[in-house]
Amino acid sequence: MASVRFTVTPTKAEDLPGLPDTSPEISSRSGTHVRFGSRESVSRSEPPSDASGGVTTAAGGGGTETPDHVNMEQGDGNSKIASVYINNSHGVDDDDFYDRNLALFEEEMDTRPKVSSLLSRLANYTNLTQGAKEHEEAESIGEKKKASKSAPPQSPQMGTFMGVYLPCLQNIFGVILFLRLTWVVGTAGVLQGLCIVFICCCCTLLTAISMSAIATNGVVPAGGSYFMISRSLGPEFGGAVGLCFYLGTTFAGAMYILGAIEILLMYIAPDAAIFAAKGLEGEGAAMLNNMRVYGSVCLLLMSLLVFVGVKYVNKLASVFLACVIVSIVSIYVGALVSAFKPPNFPVCMLGNRTMNGHDLVDNQCAKTVLLPDEREDVNVTLPIAEPNTTILLTFEPTPTPTSTVTEKTTYLWSRFCQSTELNATCDDYFSTNNFSRIKGIPGLASGIIADNLWSSYLSKGDVVEKSSLSSSRGVQSASTQQPYVFADITTSFTLLVGIFFPSVTGIMAGSNRSGDLKDAQRSIPIGTILAILTTSVVYLSSVLLFGACIEGVVLRDKFGDSVKGNLVVGTLAWPTPWVIVVGSFFSTCGAGLQSLTGAPRLLQAIAKDNIIPFLRVFGQGKANGEPTWALLLTALIAELGILIASLDLVAPILTMFFLMCYLFVNLACALQTLLRTPNWRPRFSYYHWTLSFLGMTICLALMFISSWYYAIIAMVIAGMIYKYIEYHGAEKEWGDGIRGLSLSAARYALLRLEEGPPHTKNWRPQLLVLLKLDEDAHVKSPRLLTFASQLKAGKGLTIVGTVVPGNFLQSYGEALAAEQTLKHLMDKERVKGFCQCIVAQKAREGISHMIQSSGLGGMKPNTVVMGWPHAWRQSEDPQSWKTFIHTVRVTTAAHLALLVPKNISLFPSNSEPCTDGYIDVWWIVHDGGMLMLLPFLLRQHKVWRKCGMRIFTVAQMEDNSIQMKKDLATFLYHLRIEAEVEVVEMHDSDISAYTYERTLMMEQRSQMLRQMRLSKSDRERERVRWSFDDVYLSPRYGGTGATKARTGNRQAQLVKDRNSMLRLTSIGSDEEDDTDAGERDRAVTGDGSSERHRRVQMTWTKEKTSQYRATHSGCSTPEGFRDMLSIRPDHSNVRRMHTAVKLNEVIVNKSHDARVVLLNMPGPPRNPDGDENYMEFLEVLTEGLERVLLVRGGGSEVITIYS
Repeated sequence: MASVRFTVTPTKAEDLPGLPDTSPEISSRSGTHVRFGSRESVSRSEPPSDASGGVTTAAGGGGTETPDHVNMEQGDGNSKIASVYINNSHGVDDDDFYDRNLALFEEEMDTRPKVSSLLSRLANYTNLTQGAKEHEEAESIGEKKKASKSAPPQSPQMGTFMGVYLPCLQNIFGVILFLRLTWVVGTAGVLQGLCIVFICCCCTLLTAISMSAIATNGVVPAGGSYFMISRSLGPEFGGAVGLCFYLGTTFAGAMYILGAIEILLMYIAPDAAIFAAKGLEGEGAAMLNNMRVYGSVCLLLMSLLVFVGVKYVNKLASVFLACVIVSIVSIYVGALVSAFKPPNFPVCMLGNRTMNGHDLVDNQCAKTVLLPDEREDVNVTLPIAEPNTTILLTFEPTPTPTSTVTEKTTYLWSRFCQSTELNATCDDYFSTNNFSRIKGIPGLASGIIADNLWSSYLSKGDVVEKSSLSSSRGVQSASTQQPYVFADITTSFTLLVGIFFPSVTGIMAGSNRSGDLKDAQRSIPIGTILAILTTSVVYLSSVLLFGACIEGVVLRDKFGDSVKGNLVVGTLAWPTPWVIVVGSFFSTCGAGLQSLTGAPRLLQAIAKDNIIPFLRVFGQGKANGEPTWALLLTALIAELGILIASLDLVAPILTMFFLMCYLFVNLACALQTLLRTPNWRPRFSYYHWTLSFLGMTICLALMFISSWYYAIIAMVIAGMIYKYIEYHGAEKEWGDGIRGLSLSAARYALLRLEEGPPHTKNWRPQLLVLLKLDEDAHVKSPRLLTFASQLKAGKGLTIVGTVVPGNFLQSYGEALAAEQTLKHLMDKERVKGFCQCIVAQKAREGISHMIQSSGLGGMKPNTVVMGWPHAWRQSEDPQSWKTFIHTVRVTTAAHLALLVPKNISLFPSNSEPCTDGYIDVWWIVHDGGMLMLLPFLLRQHKVWRKCGMRIFTVAQMEDNSIQMKKDLATFLYHLRIEAEVEVVEMHDSDISAYTYERTLMMEQRSQMLRQMRLSKSDRERERVRWSFDDVYLSPRYGGTGATKARTGNRQAQLVKDRNSMLRLTSIGSDEEDDTDAGERDRAVTGDGSSERHRRVQMTWTKEKTSQYRATHSGCSTPEGFRDMLSIRPDHSNVRRMHTAVKLNEVIVNKSHDARVVLLNMPGPPRNPDGDENYMEFLEVLTEGLERVLLVRGGGSEVITIYS
């Protein structure tokens, strides 16, 4: 099962196809640089021009200039190198330069690549040809690169007709059509024959519908039903059913070989038999021995041919298919010709009993004949169609006076009377009934179908009779020594179902060739279903044609003994029966070769999956991958089928195995549909779980109808393999539906889920929703839980958590009250999940503990949902923004996804469905596919169901936007996601004046806050100094009253200044940081002194006042503010602000009318000093958008194109 799973890995420039060397994000060379002039030339309202030294772009090698090297020839206004807009200490280094349009994301570009890089890699993806390598073990990018250099892979070009339709026809049409369908129609009758064919075809059609759904749910590598079942139901079911399918395919090869040998020995070269029959009793045993010998030789030759090379088998496949088509066409033409000129195949009847044509050695269907004594010059005419007891011979003798006529007995007389004498004692039935001849092929216009409508089941040893002919019953039953046509087995409706069903198998041929198909998701459903419909029409029409053209006794004659050993279906063929004989022989040989080719590869795939330890040796093969050991085992198992030597006994065996395989295909489809896993998005939409259950029921019924003991044996074998894999097999995780189903199975499921991380196909959002409670224990943003409930189409885990400030011992009651509040809200929003309340001294520590400890085993959250701190600029909640950034860092460290809805109060409630509009996805960087999966999940909910989906991505200067759009559409096609695609070009990389002004304002504000911020530790140290001043300046220590008065006035002024500063710097203060600082200070000074410090009044000395003014005058004097105005923004901040501004412009332009905008959330800066700037960047990025969902992936793939 060769396959590739896409994973995001850090890549180098040379590993990314399609990217030029001058790519800003790969190369250190830049094709565009920005030139900056004086500060006065930059204006937000009016773009600067080249003449004024504004922001210009100079492309090319020699004409490029960096901001550090300004053109000095532009006049006085531009001669100043130092610019307030550029911090020259952070100039544009060649090594540090990055594309300004994506500067916000550059720190994480190694793990979250650009979308253009991802699409470029996906564009080079091609389906792999058939093989056994598992897609979880795909080669690395470097190995692919080497392979592509040595031998560039050719993209598959096979279409629906050649790749699926014709192979399915070849595999479905087979030996049963030519050797047994006429016998089935004659025995069951036309009506029951149509019923048998219809039931079997319905079974395969329903299975094909389920298979099409699975095959179009992603890219299915070569592997057919085994791959689909194992990846849908798990390694236990996959291994059990895979081995059953392998055994079925192997026994199918044996059945085809037996069919070919039967055609050879009975219809082509009867004299080639090695074992001769000793009497009539030993004829059957001799035939079986001949088939064993010839079958073994044929199996050996075919195995050698497969061993030498599969390419020879593939070359012969078209020849064998042509034989099948020509043979079927000859049947239809012969049926039409028979309406006007029926072929001459007379059948000899004794009463209503059919005579064996091989016993008419003298070609006399009579008891006696009249022969002249003198035979010279006698012209004899034998009337054939007259039902006479004695054939009258008319002759014209020469005129001799002594000529007479003598009655002679025939060969049949000697068989019934054991003597050639006319007075011998004969069989009673022979004595009381006469011979007659009837037409074996009356023709299409004869109306014989009325006699063939009803069934005529026989027991073993019964004579094939024609009920419409009159006869007198004898006392004794027919003996096998007599030349009648006997039934070789006891027939019944159930037996005929088991024998006929292999003729409708072979529907997996298309899925097995998926690696060779140009568009497998389109070709497999269409080709397979069309092939089944075609073969169903052929089978149903053949039943009608056989019943309308061929005599009933001939139909019930399995081996054509009544028509002198001719193949029954061949008697109807035009222009000669040899067309069918030769065609059916080669077609059965071809089908046998195909089975011997496919079965070893299936076994090799199972062995390489390493789920059954004792089969590992069969995963090895020749250097070119040919499964040598698997072929040897396949030949040995096929030999067991050949030793059975009976086509009618082998057919029910493989019927069981195929029916079990089809049963689990239907089960897999039904289970995936009912579980509604997020990855279940088949492109083939004409399926339903009821159809899958109906197909599964028919398969199960057919198993027990055809042979209940074979069904039980097959189930026992599959059960033993299942338990063996469960207890001793290798652990595998393929994202199977059983694992998804086990989510509701309590302890057993939790133990199963603990075995390892979930597969990408089983990924679903397991939400941890962080809610905040106010002082009255009310949820501040209940709409967060509403949004979480709309994401629950994934049917994952939901944990609603909150942090209660305080000590657990004292706040336990508050925690219980908070938990009840959350449960009440969950019931109101109809969210199924769990509550978790953490009591902690600090909110950020409580959130960190919750993220680390939530969940159990495999039921752990993988996605955190938290609100946006709206009042982060105001003084209402000064530490909220730091808690927000800390939570972002914690989720990143825990490899969890993060969803941050902004303006959550504007999101629709569950009672406000959107009737139109779009869900816009802005895919800037690829971080696991969350942006692709979330809109799909939202659209499963009634609120968002009618919204369309648009996906935007950004093209840089070096990107081919047309190719990117084409690749993105192909990627979405493989993901089975319907969406409009648009690539937004951001070629203008110039940094605008507005960007500089916005950055400057941000940095000035931050600098002012840093200068005005006074931590608690500083205040504690000042209190220590003030306490000593207070002590030594008091009258007790010599202080004067005037000094005390001056100190009191300054103290009052200090309190006033401190209050004003605290109001201004509320954004810079952090109660948690203050607590930390206070604790550190207490650790140094001791508890006693700290208590004393709290009681000391703040006083000032003249020296202390001067010192304080000297060190803290940065923002309290005009000079300090002038210094702040001279700040030059950091270049990295300029580039990040440029990214935010430019992206916001295009997002607002394209998505201003969207219902919700999903956007990649940039990561926080690695340097915590820039946290305030990070919040400003996010604000700028989302300005002007009504509803925004910031999305940050957890670093793992959550969506896949594979099944």
